[in-house]
Amino acid sequence: MCQLEGTKCSFLFCLGMSIIICSVIYLRTKTPTEPKPLEPPSCRPFSNECKAILPGVEEGVEWYRRDCQIQSYILNGHLQCSNFTTDLHFITRPLSREEEDYPLAFIVTVHKELELFMRLLRAIYMPQNVYCIHVDAKASWEYKEAVRRLVSCFNNAFLSNHSETVTYAGFSRLQADLNCMKDLVKSNIGWRKVVNLCGQDFPIKSNLELVRYLQSKEWRDRNMTPGIKQPDTMKHRTQLQYKEIIGSHVAPKGSGLKKGPAPHNLQVYFGTAYYALTRPFVDFVLKSQIAQDLLEWSKDTFSPDEHYWVTLNSIKEAPGSYIGGGWAGDIRAIKWRDQEGQTHNGCKGHYVRDICIYGMEDLPWIISRNSMFANKFDSNTFPGALDCLEQWHRNKVLNQATVPKQPSWLLAIQGNLSSSYFNSSCKQLG
Repeated sequence: MCQLEGTKCSFLFCLGMSIIICSVIYLRTKTPTEPKPLEPPSCRPFSNECKAILPGVEEGVEWYRRDCQIQSYILNGHLQCSNFTTDLHFITRPLSREEEDYPLAFIVTVHKELELFMRLLRAIYMPQNVYCIHVDAKASWEYKEAVRRLVSCFNNAFLSNHSETVTYAGFSRLQADLNCMKDLVKSNIGWRKVVNLCGQDFPIKSNLELVRYLQSKEWRDRNMTPGIKQPDTMKHRTQLQYKEIIGSHVAPKGSGLKKGPAPHNLQVYFGTAYYALTRPFVDFVLKSQIAQDLLEWSKDTFSPDEHYWVTLNSIKEAPGSYIGGGWAGDIRAIKWRDQEGQTHNGCKGHYVRDICIYGMEDLPWIISRNSMFANKFDSNTFPGALDCLEQWHRNKVLNQATVPKQPSWLLAIQGNLSSSYFNSSCKQLG
């Protein structure tokens, strides 16, 4: 009898514990989870120089970036696509009908600085556009995997099907863009123009401004490939033969071996490696025999991407060609060392390969330009400059939006971390 009573008590005890455990599990699944708390104000605050170019910043109020640990978020396995766009403040819907009706394609070549790439992608990302990301074959496995995981969270972004080991001034840099073009023409998104970027670029124009600029009277049916007939000082690039030391540098082949003239009696031009190209022109580049012959001829030239696009765009038969366009088309705001005192007042950061790595005091000059993008930034050397430009750019993007703003689209918060900030800020941004 006592043994039966003991068994009965044990059964009732186990039953009670089971009911309690099941109840806890049920309540946890039914009760809405608390929103993820905002990061503490450990992000670096905006400098006074930055506040001067951010409209609407009240005196004495500190603002902080919301995401201080972007790289660790991606690298440490926390990246869940279901939360990714919200946690990292990506814009998740078209901000105007005008932009939705004119989707753009972007080619982004990267090899380092994961955080800088993510912030560039976030700045140019819109769900109606399409993005081809070329990761340098010599990048570390960890970097490649992080970019792959990041890009996999978007239906309209993908990695290039073939990666080049990119060499500065080598043919591989041109081939990387062509690889992405081959992938982009297969996309279901009906993009209208393609723009190429590198990992150290950052936009000045909003997506809406890009759409309007590329549809303007001057550029609606034209390709943008700033450049001029090849000057004498640049002719050595295409008159001598060069070889690419893969992943290292480009060197003359032999002792000044000369090349033959360009195929099809083409006039060789010299210009920038950056462009905005119409879709029919991209088809011409990929299918035309003239384009293919020029590409083959360019393989042993120096920095072929600085003559290839502009030379093809100067052919009458090329769709959207702009013969004699010169340097028209403000694609990049760049401070070159040899233009100091002419087009700019000096680099406030420091020069690398005669190009300015921007510091905070360069921002007023950048913002005053009508360029589409600025180059170059380094988030490790001058992090405040990128923080500030990013915030300025996002403010402009949201101010131009014709749809309700989502709280997760905001990049910065006030120092008190007040949750009521979101509603007031969204109203102010509207």
